[in-house]
Amino acid sequence: MNLFRFLGDLSHLLAIILLLLKIWKSRSCAGISGKSQVLFAVVFTARYLDLFTNYISLYNTCMKVVYIACSFTTVWLIYSKFKATYDGNHDTFRVEFLVVPTAILAFLVNHDFTPLEILWTFSIYLESVAILPQLFMVSKTGEAETITSHYLFVVFCLLDKKKKSFHSLVFDSDDSFFFYSVAPIFIKCF
Repeated sequence: MNLFRFLGDLSHLLAIILLLLKIWKSRSCAGISGKSQVLFAVVFTARYLDLFTNYISLYNTCMKVVYIACSFTTVWLIYSKFKATYDGNHDTFRVEFLVVPTAILAFLVNHDFTPLEILWTFSIYLESVAILPQLFMVSKTGEAETITSHYLFVVFCLLDKKKKSFHSLVFDSDDSFFFYSVAPIFIKCF
Protein backbone atom coordinates (compact mmCIF):
# COMPACT_ATOMS: atom_id res chain seq x y z
CA MET A 1 0.00 0.00 0.00
CA ASN A 2 1.15 3.51 -0.82
CA LEU A 3 2.21 5.30 2.38
CA PHE A 4 0.93 8.67 1.15
CA ARG A 5 -2.45 7.16 0.32
CA PHE A 6 -2.67 5.56 3.76
CA LEU A 7 -1.75 8.85 5.48
CA GLY A 8 -4.24 10.67 3.25
CA ASP A 9 -6.96 8.18 4.16
CA LEU A 10 -6.25 8.62 7.86
CA SER A 11 -6.13 12.42 7.55
CA HIS A 12 -9.44 12.54 5.77
CA LEU A 13 -11.06 10.07 8.14
CA LEU A 14 -9.85 12.22 11.04
CA ALA A 15 -11.34 15.32 9.38
CA ILE A 16 -14.68 13.59 8.83
CA ILE A 17 -14.80 12.29 12.41
CA LEU A 18 -13.87 15.73 13.80
CA LEU A 19 -16.63 17.31 11.74
CA LEU A 20 -19.25 14.73 12.76
CA LEU A 21 -18.28 15.07 16.44
CA LYS A 22 -18.41 18.86 16.22
CA ILE A 23 -21.88 18.82 14.70
CA TRP A 24 -23.22 16.18 17.08
CA LYS A 25 -21.74 17.59 20.32
CA SER A 26 -22.66 21.20 19.59
CA ARG A 27 -25.99 20.14 18.05
CA SER A 28 -25.29 22.77 15.42
CA CYS A 29 -23.88 22.92 11.92
CA ALA A 30 -23.18 26.65 12.05
CA GLY A 31 -20.07 27.54 10.06
CA ILE A 32 -20.18 24.34 7.99
CA SER A 33 -20.89 24.52 4.27
CA GLY A 34 -23.59 22.02 3.40
CA LYS A 35 -22.67 22.44 -0.25
CA SER A 36 -19.09 21.29 0.37
CA GLN A 37 -20.41 18.27 2.24
CA VAL A 38 -22.80 17.40 -0.60
CA LEU A 39 -19.88 17.65 -3.03
CA PHE A 40 -17.82 15.30 -0.86
CA ALA A 41 -20.74 12.85 -0.76
CA VAL A 42 -20.89 12.99 -4.57
CA VAL A 43 -17.11 12.51 -4.72
CA PHE A 44 -17.15 9.36 -2.59
CA THR A 45 -20.24 7.93 -4.25
CA ALA A 46 -18.78 8.40 -7.74
CA ARG A 47 -15.35 7.12 -6.72
CA TYR A 48 -16.51 4.05 -4.86
CA LEU A 49 -19.21 2.72 -7.18
CA ASP A 50 -16.74 -0.04 -7.98
CA LEU A 51 -17.48 -1.34 -4.49
CA PHE A 52 -20.01 -3.67 -6.10
CA THR A 53 -17.76 -4.89 -8.92
CA ASN A 54 -14.14 -4.97 -7.67
CA TYR A 55 -12.86 -6.45 -4.43
CA ILE A 56 -9.31 -5.37 -3.58
CA SER A 57 -8.97 -5.89 0.17
CA LEU A 58 -10.95 -5.75 3.38
CA TYR A 59 -9.25 -2.43 4.28
CA ASN A 60 -10.22 -0.92 0.93
CA THR A 61 -13.83 -2.12 1.14
CA CYS A 62 -14.24 -0.93 4.74
CA MET A 63 -12.78 2.49 3.98
CA LYS A 64 -15.10 2.91 1.00
CA VAL A 65 -18.16 2.05 3.08
CA VAL A 66 -17.04 4.32 5.95
CA TYR A 67 -16.39 7.29 3.64
CA ILE A 68 -19.76 6.96 1.92
CA ALA A 69 -21.66 6.42 5.18
CA CYS A 70 -19.94 9.32 6.97
CA SER A 71 -20.44 11.66 4.02
CA PHE A 72 -24.14 10.99 3.80
CA THR A 73 -24.49 11.13 7.59
CA THR A 74 -22.90 14.58 7.56
CA VAL A 75 -25.24 15.76 4.80
CA TRP A 76 -28.22 14.33 6.71
CA LEU A 77 -27.16 16.10 9.93
CA ILE A 78 -26.78 19.43 8.12
CA TYR A 79 -29.92 19.36 5.98
CA SER A 80 -32.27 17.41 8.25
CA LYS A 81 -31.37 16.84 11.89
CA PHE A 82 -29.85 20.30 12.59
CA LYS A 83 -31.42 22.17 9.69
CA ALA A 84 -32.41 25.10 11.94
CA THR A 85 -28.73 25.87 12.62
CA TYR A 86 -27.61 25.67 8.98
CA ASP A 87 -26.52 29.06 7.63
CA GLY A 88 -27.90 28.93 4.10
CA ASN A 89 -27.65 32.70 3.76
CA HIS A 90 -23.84 32.50 3.71
CA ASP A 91 -23.52 29.13 1.94
CA THR A 92 -24.17 30.63 -1.49
CA PHE A 93 -21.37 29.24 -3.65
CA ARG A 94 -22.70 28.13 -7.05
CA VAL A 95 -21.63 24.49 -7.13
CA GLU A 96 -22.63 24.06 -10.76
CA PHE A 97 -19.49 26.06 -11.58
CA LEU A 98 -17.54 23.18 -10.05
CA VAL A 99 -19.60 20.15 -11.05
CA VAL A 100 -20.11 20.91 -14.74
CA PRO A 101 -16.46 21.67 -15.66
CA THR A 102 -15.13 18.71 -13.66
CA ALA A 103 -17.68 16.40 -15.31
CA ILE A 104 -16.71 17.64 -18.78
CA LEU A 105 -13.01 17.33 -17.96
CA ALA A 106 -13.51 13.80 -16.62
CA PHE A 107 -15.30 12.83 -19.80
CA LEU A 108 -12.51 14.27 -21.97
CA VAL A 109 -9.41 13.43 -19.91
CA ASN A 110 -9.48 9.99 -18.31
CA HIS A 111 -7.37 6.86 -18.27
CA ASP A 112 -9.90 4.47 -19.81
CA PHE A 113 -13.18 5.42 -21.46
CA THR A 114 -15.48 3.28 -19.29
CA PRO A 115 -18.30 4.50 -17.02
CA LEU A 116 -16.53 3.55 -13.77
CA GLU A 117 -13.25 5.13 -14.88
CA ILE A 118 -14.99 8.34 -15.96
CA LEU A 119 -16.80 8.49 -12.60
CA TRP A 120 -13.56 7.80 -10.73
CA THR A 121 -11.79 10.56 -12.69
CA PHE A 122 -14.71 12.92 -12.07
CA SER A 123 -14.41 12.23 -8.34
CA ILE A 124 -10.70 13.06 -8.37
CA TYR A 125 -11.27 16.35 -10.19
CA LEU A 126 -14.28 17.27 -8.05
CA GLU A 127 -12.51 16.44 -4.79
CA SER A 128 -9.78 18.94 -5.63
CA VAL A 129 -12.34 21.78 -5.64
CA ALA A 130 -15.04 20.49 -3.24
CA ILE A 131 -13.65 22.53 -0.35
CA LEU A 132 -14.18 25.82 -2.21
CA PRO A 133 -17.78 26.38 -0.96
CA GLN A 134 -16.47 26.03 2.62
CA LEU A 135 -13.67 28.52 1.98
CA PHE A 136 -16.12 30.87 0.26
CA MET A 137 -18.45 30.66 3.25
CA VAL A 138 -15.61 31.40 5.68
CA SER A 139 -14.53 34.37 3.55
CA LYS A 140 -18.11 35.73 3.47
CA THR A 141 -18.62 35.48 7.21
CA GLY A 142 -15.08 36.61 8.01
CA GLU A 143 -14.78 34.07 10.81
CA ALA A 144 -14.28 30.38 11.36
CA GLU A 145 -14.89 28.41 14.51
CA THR A 146 -11.88 26.63 15.96
CA ILE A 147 -13.18 23.23 14.94
CA THR A 148 -13.89 24.46 11.41
CA SER A 149 -10.30 25.69 11.21
CA HIS A 150 -9.06 22.29 12.40
CA TYR A 151 -11.27 20.57 9.83
CA LEU A 152 -9.89 22.78 7.04
CA PHE A 153 -6.32 22.14 8.22
CA VAL A 154 -6.79 18.38 8.13
CA VAL A 155 -8.42 18.55 4.68
CA PHE A 156 -5.47 20.58 3.40
CA CYS A 157 -3.10 17.99 4.89
CA LEU A 158 -5.08 15.39 2.95
CA LEU A 159 -4.68 17.38 -0.27
CA ASP A 160 -0.93 17.62 0.40
CA LYS A 161 -0.69 13.84 0.86
CA LYS A 162 -2.69 13.28 -2.32
CA LYS A 163 -0.41 15.70 -4.16
CA LYS A 164 2.63 13.70 -3.04
CA SER A 165 0.88 10.47 -3.99
CA PHE A 166 0.08 11.94 -7.40
CA HIS A 167 3.72 12.97 -7.88
CA SER A 168 4.90 9.45 -7.04
CA LEU A 169 2.30 8.07 -9.46
CA VAL A 170 3.47 10.44 -12.21
CA PHE A 171 7.15 9.75 -11.82
CA ASP A 172 7.03 6.05 -10.86
CA SER A 173 4.30 4.85 -13.23
CA ASP A 174 4.78 2.43 -16.12
CA ASP A 175 1.96 4.21 -17.92
CA SER A 176 4.03 7.37 -18.12
CA PHE A 177 2.71 8.77 -21.42
CA PHE A 178 -0.75 9.45 -19.98
CA PHE A 179 0.53 10.78 -16.69
CA TYR A 180 3.25 12.96 -18.20
CA SER A 181 0.76 14.50 -20.61
CA VAL A 182 -1.80 15.28 -17.88
CA ALA A 183 0.59 15.95 -14.97
CA PRO A 184 1.34 19.61 -15.75
CA ILE A 185 -2.37 20.45 -15.41
CA PHE A 186 -2.57 18.95 -11.93
CA ILE A 187 0.81 20.10 -10.68
CA LYS A 188 -0.20 23.72 -11.33
CA CYS A 189 -3.39 23.12 -9.34
CA PHE A 190 -1.38 22.06 -6.30
